[in-house]
Amino acid sequence: MENIKPLTSPELKALVDKYSPFLNEVRKRIVFTLLVFGLATMGGFFFYEEIIKFLIDILSLKGINIVFTSPFQFINLAISCGVASGLILSFPVLVIQILSFLKPALRIKEYKMVVRFLPFSLILFLGGFLFGALIMKWQIQIFLSRSISLGIGNILDISNLLTTVVLTSALMGIGFQFPIVLLLLMRIGIVKHQHLSKQRPWIYLGSFIFAVLLPPDSVLADILLTLPLVILFELTLILNRIFH
Repeated sequence: MENIKPLTSPELKALVDKYSPFLNEVRKRIVFTLLVFGLATMGGFFFYEEIIKFLIDILSLKGINIVFTSPFQFINLAISCGVASGLILSFPVLVIQILSFLKPALRIKEYKMVVRFLPFSLILFLGGFLFGALIMKWQIQIFLSRSISLGIGNILDISNLLTTVVLTSALMGIGFQFPIVLLLLMRIGIVKHQHLSKQRPWIYLGSFIFAVLLPPDSVLADILLTLPLVILFELTLILNRIFH
């Protein structure tokens, strides 16, 4: 620590001048992404009724008593729909901005490879989102069938229900991006195939922990949410071996 010398004013100015173009570029891309997020959020906020009706139809909530428990839940639902719309619609923009920023640091072959993976990344995100929604729909159907068979009435808070469904679906969509990241890291050479294979038990455990931390409080649902993550990991290793 004693050998570390403080930067002089000319050195500090030279350091700032060196990295200021990169910082300005990062700032512009962040501002643009936030602008898209804000516009998408506003759209989801103003059209929250249509979004809620669509989700109710998709989840097949007929036969379930859906209620408001507070006069302020209308605004809470509008905000939740707005934020969810903002996150979903701004995600592709964020990916494109990151890719554009990293383009100068990548070789042409590496950049083309990343670009080829982009459509698969979006497909996996939608697949993960739909899979999470299907698991939540399955959970709701079990809840309805059990309440009918036991002769017990059912009441669901609309705000908590839709927030849980959207949050689970969005996080599963993000979780489905993990194979793309691993495949890119292996193709670029940052992560070795053999090393990743040896870490298989820890990746399985991490996938299960990720599923446990999701909103559904069911062990069976956690297992079902873990399975596609494990399968995608194994497919990633197979695809990398084929490409190699």
